[in-house]
Amino acid sequence: MIPVEKALALVDQYTEKTKNILTVSLSEALGATLANDVISPIHMPPFRQSAMDGYALGSIEENKFNLVGEVQAGDNSDPVLQKDEAIRIFTGAPVPSTAKSVIMQEKTKVVAKQLFLDEPAKKDANIRPLAEQIKQGDLALPKGTFINAASIGYLATLGVTHVEVYKKPSIAIIATGNELIKPGQELKHGQIYESNSIMLSTALQTFGFKNTTRYKVEDDYDATLTLLKKVLQQHDVILISGGISVGDYDFVGKVLRELQVKEIFYKVKQKPGKPLYFAKKEHTTIFALPGNPASSLSCFYIYVLPALQKISGVADYHLKRNSSISNSTYSKKGVRAEFLKATLKDGKATILDGQASSMLRSFAIANVLLYIPEEISEINPGDTVQIIPINQMMH
Repeated sequence: MIPVEKALALVDQYTEKTKNILTVSLSEALGATLANDVISPIHMPPFRQSAMDGYALGSIEENKFNLVGEVQAGDNSDPVLQKDEAIRIFTGAPVPSTAKSVIMQEKTKVVAKQLFLDEPAKKDANIRPLAEQIKQGDLALPKGTFINAASIGYLATLGVTHVEVYKKPSIAIIATGNELIKPGQELKHGQIYESNSIMLSTALQTFGFKNTTRYKVEDDYDATLTLLKKVLQQHDVILISGGISVGDYDFVGKVLRELQVKEIFYKVKQKPGKPLYFAKKEHTTIFALPGNPASSLSCFYIYVLPALQKISGVADYHLKRNSSISNSTYSKKGVRAEFLKATLKDGKATILDGQASSMLRSFAIANVLLYIPEEISEINPGDTVQIIPINQMMH
């Protein structure tokens, strides 16, 4: 058994960023990571732009103006304003180059095509200057940026239509066990519904990993060998649920050894998730996760997700850890590090009931994992603790 920090370091050491880069349309880029810097092709805004519905003024010294027309968003005219002239203008419209200020309509009154100000105008008020957000040729988004809805919207405003991104890994999820049947089938004595593969598949989708294939294999040596040979050739990452232990019908470890997979570590000094296995076969990354659902999902957040983010080119891929204040009392029963399902609210973390490795109910409520290192035996209300955010999209 190795400590948590050693396991994290080894996963990082043996995980490589992909060299495969794709050019995709902006509409297809959600959840991907930029493989190159994006340089702004234009100034944004590309003209002096009104921030308000109101009036563009030819001077800031006057209090009364003659109204001489209007400018709407999308107009490409540039009317010349004299000092005593104003023009009706709308949010997003180009401000005439001769205008000295824009005053919001709520601070004015209009009588017979004359505009009267309720208060003095201020120079350049309510005018977004040319290139206020970004100049043409400046860095819009750096390489390694995770692309979310906001970044897509931002790049679209700059006229960007395609971006270069790192190719997402192809991921195989393998569920093992004779006792597992699909939800919806009749449950017979000794059987349980298989939930880990759909749970992991959904977690992967949450973080933008959609190129996944789910497999099911019985506790049979030849079937396990055939399937693992196939997926090692076809996928970049393999997540195996169960079957890694040393029981008479746990064949995963034996098959991986026959296939000359390089074991990096097996078993971590933690609870839940002790029987975690990590290995490499050339450029394929293999995680064998515990069969218990809560253990499996814990290991996904702690080890698998940072590895997938690194493979996908995310700049800040390391396990996210924040500090919080404990709202609970907890005493460890052993010496292993523990990851406890908890809720974070108003800066305080509350440990949930139902921490057993087979239980998912508390995971359905939790929004953080509370980490207790192996050298700490208990925590009390008011103690500073480490928390790991879960069930959240990156960035």
